[in-house]
Amino acid sequence: MADDGSSRGRAAAGSSAFSVSLERGLSVLSAFGGDRSVLGIADLARAVGLNKSTTYRYVATLVKLEYLRQDPETKKYFLGPRVVDLGFAAIDSMELTKVAGPVLQALADETGFTASMGLCDGPDVVYVDRRRSARRSSLAMDLNLHVGSRLPAYCTSMGKVLLAFRDPVALRQTLDRIDMARRGPKTITNREQLVAALAKVRQSGWAVNDEELAPGLRSFAAPVRDRSGEVVAAVNVAVHLTMAPAAVESLAGRLEGPLRRTAAEISRRLGYRPE
Repeated sequence: MADDGSSRGRAAAGSSAFSVSLERGLSVLSAFGGDRSVLGIADLARAVGLNKSTTYRYVATLVKLEYLRQDPETKKYFLGPRVVDLGFAAIDSMELTKVAGPVLQALADETGFTASMGLCDGPDVVYVDRRRSARRSSLAMDLNLHVGSRLPAYCTSMGKVLLAFRDPVALRQTLDRIDMARRGPKTITNREQLVAALAKVRQSGWAVNDEELAPGLRSFAAPVRDRSGEVVAAVNVAVHLTMAPAAVESLAGRLEGPLRRTAAEISRRLGYRPE
């Protein structure tokens, strides 16, 4: 008889509170990760130690519940929106957002602009926190973004910070996945020019985005580091020309100090100690 995973978790299954079926379904979801973002039934069966027919039953259930989706052309599977929802729920409870929240709010209150924090997920930046100014001034800005929103990294200030501090191999792999379409009047659409711009961000520790994502939109970002010194997030402030028509250099001069202090304080609270 083919192994359908009955030996998996046998010790735990001795408890009446343990669900073998749930354990197997979670094993299927856990098989997706790293460079295994798209898998077929045979791949999944090998990864979780089940036969193909049993694996298919679990996969079909997960597809119906929207935890998995199937590519209609390749017939392979990838993680669905319900998993993303769970992921962002987890992000909300992470140490990073707990530590950063009050500091990010202080940045919004000091500048009068909405302040955000994002993480890198492949070619995208994912918003994990967003704070509006308590001053409720005309400088406050809402781009219809929220926790979980995604924007392309190559044409956003937080994205450029996060790309700039990736190791060269990972950066090349990420850039290979990016369609550098024009989104604003000053979008960088040439890969060599983007790489050069990222080198400047890495050198300065600060990113300026001047109408690269959308007309009239400027944003400014700085990196957040963990205790090992790795850049794990970015914080930014976004400003629209209609609310602050000053030259981008003037805005940068006004916002660079508060942004750098905010990023440094969040990094300090995460255990980072610069030499």
